[in-house]
Amino acid sequence: MRKKYTSQNVYEALQERFHYLFEEFDNIFVSFSGGKDSGLLLNLTLDFQKKYYPHRKIGVFHQDFEAQYSVTTEYVERTFARIEKDVEPYWVCLPMATRTALSSYQMFWYPWDDVMEEAWVRPMPRHPYVINLENNPITTYRYRMHQEDLARQFGRWYRISHGGKKTVCLLGIRAEESLQRYSGILNRKHGYKDTCWISGQFKNVWCASPLYDWTLSDVWHANYLFSYDYNRLYDLYHMAGLKPDQMRVASPFNDYAKDSLNLYRVIDPEIWARLVGRVRGANFGAIQGSGLPQPHAPGGTHLGILHPVPSGHASGKTAQQLYPEIPNLHPLLASCGRRPGGKDHRRASGTRLQHKTERCIQLHRHEKFPCHLYRQTAGPHGRHSNHKGYSQLETHVLLHLEK
Repeated sequence: MRKKYTSQNVYEALQERFHYLFEEFDNIFVSFSGGKDSGLLLNLTLDFQKKYYPHRKIGVFHQDFEAQYSVTTEYVERTFARIEKDVEPYWVCLPMATRTALSSYQMFWYPWDDVMEEAWVRPMPRHPYVINLENNPITTYRYRMHQEDLARQFGRWYRISHGGKKTVCLLGIRAEESLQRYSGILNRKHGYKDTCWISGQFKNVWCASPLYDWTLSDVWHANYLFSYDYNRLYDLYHMAGLKPDQMRVASPFNDYAKDSLNLYRVIDPEIWARLVGRVRGANFGAIQGSGLPQPHAPGGTHLGILHPVPSGHASGKTAQQLYPEIPNLHPLLASCGRRPGGKDHRRASGTRLQHKTERCIQLHRHEKFPCHLYRQTAGPHGRHSNHKGYSQLETHVLLHLEK
């Protein structure tokens, strides 16, 4: 579907959407992450509410992932200190399962884990509105639940605690950010009264993305035009040479942020020292996940090797020899690459090689070795393509199996 442009600018369209939301829903809260989009959405919503609905009070939900830049924490602190008397603040610091793309030992890590308090990246915030295990009114919370479930269950609890009336959570999601988000807006399921930017979660609980058609330029123009405070991390990102689409405020260990993990060393070395001791594989991920363009071999095959082979090692050495810190890797791979009788599968077709790889995944999982990133697809001539988001070690291993 092609985009349709109108004579109305995005700010005017946003004001109409705010009117619609405040008329349709009894309870409204903003999901504030500390990033540029959610921060702008929060400021615009508060300005609109004070002007047109001064008798209404909105909630502000902040899901704290513990590991973040110091300037992000400072921005969140400034924002809550400024608005705490005008809103219902909820700063959530509860243990939750958060994906990590760095470690072969951990598929999830748990921010604010009560059994690892001595290893926390930073101290627990101390405010009356901070929700933790000692002060937790969220009755729908389950210990160490997934981060997405926690966000959804907060909306469910917010509805219950506010009379069970129609509730909507405002998200700073924009369709321009990625094809996945654009498709999510375009192919919206369970939409609210034929709107493409509002979707249902539970009974009488909805999520809305009123900034869905805003561009990156619109966001920064609005921040400048209205003199809004914003996360100064973006200034540091700019000075570090990052492109706008690389500037993300997220958990440093997930699939999207791992490419910029190495920036912690330069921007916030004290936090970096804590990160290395918080999640296994953080330092390895910072070295290998630099986000540089991947080289190609003749014929267009992804080699997936961002860094040269270490000095003193031949290029034909196995992944176990190059990366000895990966436990029990070589025996499992050897079992996937040879017949029971010991004959080498050097002429295996691409399909058969894919079956071997899948079997290797099963063995890893059976041995409690959660390599959840092994998601290779067969390419031309039986080779495996390493797509964006997958580790370089995987491609090296698969090409070694193919030999």
